[in-house]
Amino acid sequence: MSVFRFLAILLGSLWAHLASAQELRVLTSFPPDLSTAYTRMWAERAADAEIRVLNKNTVAAIEEVLRGNSRGFDIFWASSPEAFELLQRRGAFADTGLCGPDGPHTVAPFALSSVGWARRSDSRLFMPTNWNDLLRPLYRDKIAMARPARSGSAHMLVERMLMVRGWEDGWRYLLELSGNLSTLTARSYGVPDGLINERFEIGLTIDFLSEAKSDMLDFRYGRPIVLAAAQVGILKGGKAPMRACDFLRMLLSRDGQAALMAPGISRIPFDPLVREEMVADLPEDIVEALKLAWLEYDAEQSSNRYWAVNTLFDLMITDRLVERRNLWRRYHALQGTLPPDALSSVRALLTETPVTGEEALDASLTLYDGAQTVSRRDAVRLERDLLRDWNTRVAQTMARADAALNLLERRVEE
Repeated sequence: MSVFRFLAILLGSLWAHLASAQELRVLTSFPPDLSTAYTRMWAERAADAEIRVLNKNTVAAIEEVLRGNSRGFDIFWASSPEAFELLQRRGAFADTGLCGPDGPHTVAPFALSSVGWARRSDSRLFMPTNWNDLLRPLYRDKIAMARPARSGSAHMLVERMLMVRGWEDGWRYLLELSGNLSTLTARSYGVPDGLINERFEIGLTIDFLSEAKSDMLDFRYGRPIVLAAAQVGILKGGKAPMRACDFLRMLLSRDGQAALMAPGISRIPFDPLVREEMVADLPEDIVEALKLAWLEYDAEQSSNRYWAVNTLFDLMITDRLVERRNLWRRYHALQGTLPPDALSSVRALLTETPVTGEEALDASLTLYDGAQTVSRRDAVRLERDLLRDWNTRVAQTMARADAALNLLERRVEE
């Protein structure tokens, strides 16, 4: 090999390495409307460094990182507080001092969010005023939400119910709500899109997804408002750690925070000084909530039972939505034909969660906590056995509800 050819190969290899090192890779669950605004801002500030963004749902993004971040993403960017809690437990983020003594922490909050419901602005359907309104017969087959196992914001919505109402009452609410659900969307932004396309009339969602389309949708916060912080973090194994620090500086700067308020993004800045500066443009409900001792989303508790909550929702609602909806229809059809106490046992079965909060917590911690002591093979076996057991319990409860309804229906016929 000639000296010149050797030098050409060496320089080419070095150039390729430098070029790849200048590319910032971002993994996010946010829709392109948000990420595109910041890639443009990045292009203005760091013209010498390309930025590549991959949009994935929260669960898939977590799995990508936990598998080893083989594609070398520098930034993890999402609304789900438990996503960051879970990743921090596995040591997925870079060391705190990476960005220097005056730089940002490697994991930082950048926006606030809360959940509620939306409908089309031109809808004639009564806008629910509170969570319990959504259980009214008026909304039968008119409500949609995303599947929590595929959507971080939908998981937040489910956990909000469990945190505010407690394990048993929270699931009672969700199981009764299932009687009014028309569908479960695959992604969180499928809810506002479905409203706009008139696939359903009420969508349970997080504020920014509907506020970003405020020209077509009306949004209402559910009370009490539980505020959760969306975060951004620098991952271990990234290709451009210093560029990742620059990205956090940009996002947390005054300009980066103010950009959250732009139409099409409609996020609530985390920086209190920016919020104060732009208070006239913030939702009144949020302004009032921030003045009070507002409820904060408990990411630690949610992370501790993350697997169990998503699994139970699928077993009880996602996988049995049509069956459960039919049972509720039969229940409602009997109302007014029998004394109320005759239906109470059926209602109890339709809203029963056959897994206790303690069981759910123990299962999640054993299977997915960072300090788990069981082998991977034992974890797979344990998960399979738990799924079989929980699925059997759910099926038996629904079979008892079906049998009880059959008896009452025959009683009315007689």
